[in-house]
Amino acid sequence: MANVSSKKKRKAMLLGVGLDSDGHRRVTTGPNFALVGGSKDTHEQMTEQAVKINEKLKERGKHLHEVSPQEFDDIAHAVGLKRAAPQQNKTES
Repeated sequence: MANVSSKKKRKAMLLGVGLDSDGHRRVTTGPNFALVGGSKDTHEQMTEQAVKINEKLKERGKHLHEVSPQEFDDIAHAVGLKRAAPQQNKTES
């Protein structure tokens, strides 16, 4: 019987979904990311940002699963991503 550690390995992955389309199906994967959809320009932008995030992680000597949400936000901001503002529900009277 195989020796199984009681510790679970943490994993993390980036998922990019391009919602615009030009009729082509695009899928790009990397060691910790999967990008699907999008027009040529959108898909290229997602790919560039995913690669830059990995470069920033490497500079810090960390893997994606090792960074806190705040540290990830800092890295994402440094490569040009920004968190979307939460939508507020507007009710009509």
